[in-house]
Amino acid sequence: MRIVVHGQEAFGKAVLEKLLERKENVVAVFCAPDKAGRAEDPLKVFAKDKGLAVHQPKSWKTPEAVELMKSTNADLCIMAYVTLFVPQPVLDAPKLGTIQYHPSLLPLHRGPSSINWPIAMGRSETGLTIFWPDEGLDEGPILLQKTVAIGPDETLGDVYFKKLFPLGVDALMESLDLVRAGKAPRVPQDHGKKTYESWFKKDVAAIDWSKPVADVYNLIRAANPAPGAWGTINGQKVDIFDSAKVAGSGTPGEILALDANGMTIAAGGGAILAKRLRGADGKKVAAAEWANVAGIKAGDRFAAPTAKSNA
Repeated sequence: MRIVVHGQEAFGKAVLEKLLERKENVVAVFCAPDKAGRAEDPLKVFAKDKGLAVHQPKSWKTPEAVELMKSTNADLCIMAYVTLFVPQPVLDAPKLGTIQYHPSLLPLHRGPSSINWPIAMGRSETGLTIFWPDEGLDEGPILLQKTVAIGPDETLGDVYFKKLFPLGVDALMESLDLVRAGKAPRVPQDHGKKTYESWFKKDVAAIDWSKPVADVYNLIRAANPAPGAWGTINGQKVDIFDSAKVAGSGTPGEILALDANGMTIAAGGGAILAKRLRGADGKKVAAAEWANVAGIKAGDRFAAPTAKSNA
């Protein structure tokens, strides 16, 4: 079977590595265009090192792009972490079509930040979907799904790197085997149950300390390691990463204690122990270390957020 890989970054590279490990016939690799000032995509670097043809179209919405995909004479396209819109003629160019990875249980959490949102919402599970994409956003029939638990203290990094990343690579291989055997299902998505959330960007990660402590904690977990949940205290903006939900009471945003364990901050019905922070210098350090340099002490209070948050 002639396979083309369309992806980028570490996940795309891992998928390509697994395919080559299995001795699959990968005939071409597609990835996003290079960006000025940034290192080359690891998928691109790895593919070139293996002597594979690498293509980086700026857009798939041209006749030339369709012909480029057709020129590979591929049987199947495997899409692993794709950010460019891909129109139907390109998706249909391979003889058996295109399959795609998405890190949520579709139709839940369509959109670009599908791992952050379930954590921010306090969900106890999420998963991944391998599907047959169409021109809709994360739409198309489902081929395969896998469910994973979200532990009460797990962060975005935990859920992705420890669960959805390795499981996703394996799920794509399992899906490839089903396609090859002619046993790959096409189960329609239930559009009545779909949810869509946009980018989980910095404004969304502004902490409102007056919210219930569970909501604050979920937001911090969902933004760790990126984009980083944040607040402002004494005019200084700081991101909060490693944390814990603890007992405590006080005015929301007030620092109740500051010691070697971290910074204890009052929230609705409890408190957050912030263990690791990032200040203006961009370095992640222990909370006590940051507070000492910033001149922050117990009794100081985080300001109410000014950025709009829809978490």
